[in-house]
Formats: sequence, structure tokens, C-alpha cells
Amino acid sequence: METRIQKVNPENFDDRELDDACLILKREGLVAFPTETVYGLGADAMKEETSKKIYEAKGRPSDNPLIIHIAETESVYRLAKVVTGKAEQLMKAFWPGPLTIIFEKKREVPYSTTGGLDTVAVRMPSHPVARALIRCSGILIAAPSANTSGRPSPTKAEHVWEDLSGRIDMIIDGGQVGIGIESTIIDMTEEVPVILRPGYVTKAMLEEVIGEVAMDVALLKKPTGELRPKAPGMKYRHYAPKGKMTIVEGRMEDVVREITGMAEKWKDRGKKVAVIATEESKELYPIEEVYSIGSRKNEASIAAGLYDILRKMDHIGAEYIFAESFSEEHLGHAIMNRLLKAAGYQKVKV
Repeated sequence: METRIQKVNPENFDDRELDDACLILKREGLVAFPTETVYGLGADAMKEETSKKIYEAKGRPSDNPLIIHIAETESVYRLAKVVTGKAEQLMKAFWPGPLTIIFEKKREVPYSTTGGLDTVAVRMPSHPVARALIRCSGILIAAPSANTSGRPSPTKAEHVWEDLSGRIDMIIDGGQVGIGIESTIIDMTEEVPVILRPGYVTKAMLEEVIGEVAMDVALLKKPTGELRPKAPGMKYRHYAPKGKMTIVEGRMEDVVREITGMAEKWKDRGKKVAVIATEESKELYPIEEVYSIGSRKNEASIAAGLYDILRKMDHIGAEYIFAESFSEEHLGHAIMNRLLKAAGYQKVKV
């Protein structure tokens, strides 16, 4: 399959630039497109065969649910059996934006889209290209991240090309995305709503709107083999570079000393080593391959740079990767969730 690239300026484009992409989606093809979080791999959410094409292109386990992307709030009522008052409050407060809401699904929603579950995950992206694509295609779009399953999610069109060229019909290149990590997922089918995946919309932000919200107990723990994922990213290893990655947690001076020692040990054995640090700490390491993920003074910069730096680890051929840890409060919770999954939950406390 030949994969075409369509460049679009998100700040100034004509909907007609998306005509070919919309036609591909109507004909049950696959189109990667930018959202405000990461690039998504889109297909018709309401047809079993198109969801199967997504799983095949990504190499994604078929029990890993897909998120349905909509452009109008009214579309929720086509998908969800029950929309509670609290869910409507969240939709009003955070849509369009990086929040995915889980509802009980209507019969019309294919099990191939929901990973065999009786629930459906829905979000309304705020990215202008994503919303224009949904509208012009006339369909609801199932769209996981546009990467090979398990790899770091794509924040640039070239990341999508690296993983999926020759497997999908088109990539809409809208430049680098803004947020850089996937949407927050909240399950509204429980008595107390539960965050299943942390993201830009934090627990505190949600509680300000609807009151008590719980965190899934497994969010920062290694998942067990018995877990059946109710949301994307709950069960399987995600975001992972090819090298062996370790996260080091503790006081900064102890972290620098520990990482330096481990890095030098593997360098002495002839291995390619890299360190993921921050703007505040990068000069503290007496090691050549040190990369800044962003500034601790600006968590959003760390989130935006996370997947790009994980992919850079592969580009430089890093065999052993050592990363500093981050606070698990606010957006830092989402950052640590991704880092731990990328490291296969390999963490050292010093």
C-alpha cells in the first residue's frame, strides 16, 4: 500500500484540503491525523471491518478498546445508552478537549470498536483539523494513537511515517501537536467516577466540576495478566523505546550520582547509553549523551517533549536509558504513568 501525505496548516486551511482524506474514510480506509494530544489513526467507528483494519495496521491486541472521536456533542447520544448529569457537566466543561468519557454503549456500537466490552470511550478533540475531518467525512472516527502498538505515541507526522508507512492510506501532516500526551480517560459507569488514564485534565480539575473522583489503583503499578483493559493503555506495554529503560527516583543529587554510576558501568562494557534529564539538571551529568525532556518549572513542556525524546533514544541507538522521575501530582501523574510504562515499570529508588 502506498501511503500519501497531505500537508495542512492547522491555523489556516480550507476544508477542501481534506476532501481526499474524507473520501478514504468513507471508503473504509485508514487516515492518520493530528489532534491536540497526539496523532490518531482514524477509521469508521461504526463498522466492524474498519476497526479490524486499525488493529491490523498497528499490530494492536483486539481486546484493547478504541476511542470514538466526535465533532458534535449530540453524537454522544447515538453511542451511549445512558448519559448522566455528571457526564453532561464534564462534556460542557472540557469538550472540545483532551478528555475521554466512558459510557455504557448502545447496541449499534460494534464490539470490534470497544474491545468486546459493553462500554464505549468517546471524546471530542479540539484540534481544528481533527474536527473538520470528522465533519467532512460524515462518520464517527475510531482513532487510537497512530503508531505501531507499544511504541512511543506520535506527536509529529514523521513519527507516523516511521511506524505506519505502507500500512495506511494517508497521513495528514498538521505539524507538531500541542499537548503531547493522550487524553485523560474517566469511567462514568461507576458509582464514583474513576480515572483510568491520567492526562492533561487532572483529578483536581474534574473534581472541581463533579465532586468526588477516584483514581484507578493500578495506574502507577505494573498490570497483571488477568486485567481486561477497559480503556486504551491499561494492560499492555506502551510508549517503549527499544533500549532497556530505568527510572531513578530520589533527591536530585542522589539521582544524578546513581544515574552517572549506572551509565558509566554500561559504557565501560561498550554499550550505548543515554540519560533523560531536564533543563535544570542536564549540566550536572559528566556524560556525553544527556537529553533534556523539558523544564521542571513547566510540566507542560515535559509532556510535550516526552514521546519525541523516547523516539530519539531509538534514533541514537541507545541500549541503556536512564531517566529522572517526576512528581506524581497534577500533570506529573500523567507523565510518570507514561514513563513507567515505557520502562516496563523498572524503577530504582535512591
